[in-house]
Amino acid sequence: MESTREKRGNIFQRIFSFYYDGFKNMTVGKKLWAIIIIKLAIFFLILKLIFFPNFLNSNFSTDEERSDYVLEQLTTQE
Repeated sequence: MESTREKRGNIFQRIFSFYYDGFKNMTVGKKLWAIIIIKLAIFFLILKLIFFPNFLNSNFSTDEERSDYVLEQLTTQE
């Protein structure tokens, strides 16, 4: 005879099966999730390009110059 713990499975299997069954049975929700994921990808791509440019690669030509700059910025006190 199986115990109740064996019938239920572990917590991760139950959580996975809950979400898997929910997404499998969705109709409109799948399209909405696709739109959300596409919007997030575009949003983070734009953020990366505009607000987080690659400062070290554009201002220094060698790894040694980059590391010296970072070390200087981390160790100087103002």
